[in-house]
Amino acid sequence: MKLKLVFAAATALCLGIGAAIAADEPQVVRQEMMKKVGGAMGAIGAIAKGEKPFDAEVIKASLETMAEVGKTFPDQFPAGSETGMDSEAAPAIWANMEDFKAKAAALVTAAEGQLAQLPTDQAGVGAVMKAVGSTCGACHETYRLKK
Repeated sequence: MKLKLVFAAATALCLGIGAAIAADEPQVVRQEMMKKVGGAMGAIGAIAKGEKPFDAEVIKASLETMAEVGKTFPDQFPAGSETGMDSEAAPAIWANMEDFKAKAAALVTAAEGQLAQLPTDQAGVGAVMKAVGSTCGACHETYRLKK
C-alpha cells in the first residue's frame, strides 16, 4: 500500500514539474498572451454587439490588456520556437521579425490611442473594435497559420 502511495506521489510530482516546465516554453507563454487578447476583444465585442451593457471599466481594462501584451509579445518568438506546443505561428515571423514587431507595436498604438479617447457610450464601442481589431487582423493574416 505504501509503495502505491509513493508511486502516486512521484507521478504527481513529475507531472507537476512537466507542466511547470511547459508553462515556461515561449509557445505556451505566447498562447496565453493571445488568450488574454482574445478575452479582451471578446469583452469589447460583447458590448459592441449589445450582448453586454456598456461598461467603461471593461473597455479600459481590455485596452490596457491589449497594450500590455503588445509590448512584450514579440519577445516570445526566440529562434528555435518555430514549432511545437500546437503553435499557430507562421514561419514568416522569423523571416520578417522587424515587420512582426511593427505589427505588435501597431496594436499597442491602437489600444493606447483608444484608451486616450475612451467611448462614453455603447455607440462608440464599435470604433474601438474597428481600430484595434484591424491591427489584430493585419497580423493574423500574415503571421498566423490557419488550422
